[in-house]
Amino acid sequence: MWRYFNILRAVVRFHDYNPQHVSMASAARWMKQFSSKSDLKLACSLLEKVIYFSEAETKKILLQQNKSLMDDLQKAGLPSRKLIYLQTDDAGSSSPMMLGMLRNSAQLEQRGSKLLDGRDALGINAATRKREQGAIVYIDDFVGSGDQFEKARNFIQQSVVGTFSEFLLVPSICEEGYAKLTQMGVTVYSGHIHSKAERPLHDHSHLMKAQGRERLIAICKEIRASNPLGYGKMATMVVLYRNAPNSIPAVLRGSDKQEPFYGLFPRFKDLPVRLQ
Repeated sequence: MWRYFNILRAVVRFHDYNPQHVSMASAARWMKQFSSKSDLKLACSLLEKVIYFSEAETKKILLQQNKSLMDDLQKAGLPSRKLIYLQTDDAGSSSPMMLGMLRNSAQLEQRGSKLLDGRDALGINAATRKREQGAIVYIDDFVGSGDQFEKARNFIQQSVVGTFSEFLLVPSICEEGYAKLTQMGVTVYSGHIHSKAERPLHDHSHLMKAQGRERLIAICKEIRASNPLGYGKMATMVVLYRNAPNSIPAVLRGSDKQEPFYGLFPRFKDLPVRLQ
């Protein structure tokens, strides 16, 4: 009964996870991999700490944060026609998806705002030259360390002409990324700042007893020896409906191609070719 309850709970909570749907069968398959009941209980305890953003919640946060940003900029004398929204990643990734979601729901183009690809150097140059001053609004679904954002932002800034304040709209950002962006002069509008304390497998968290944490970390090392706790050993617990960050623990993500360990939240690149 306990196992069935946890399977059902996983299906209800994560029903719209996209890369690989969480079903009764997939949740049961994930749980069957743990060799002992104690390991399974630890894994389910970790699963309870996942901070999940469904498509509906992601959209709601983006709209709320964008309204707050627009209201603040309006008060500062910057109308919507002075705003340039930029996706900061490749086509098909999360950033363009978030910008598309916001474009339609917030009617950005109808308000006179400019929407561009961060790789469009000529377009950014022309748009900023025409406006001379205003605000650049980057958009994404999740920021971890801030390293990837920094690279994209540095490239974009080479094409900017004029005086432009910088902002980031994002449903969730790690405290490390928040600190980095603040140092860069980018103001963050986010629905959630993911603290180290919220991550059970992080050294700075006390959500799990040391023995249990060490056992789960050992399991993660068996799954992904080179990167058991995700990028930068961040051990993040945020999962978004469209994809999981590369900074989540291996016990949640699984192995490359999902063999030998089947993850509940694989990234698109982790799936066998036939499932992509």
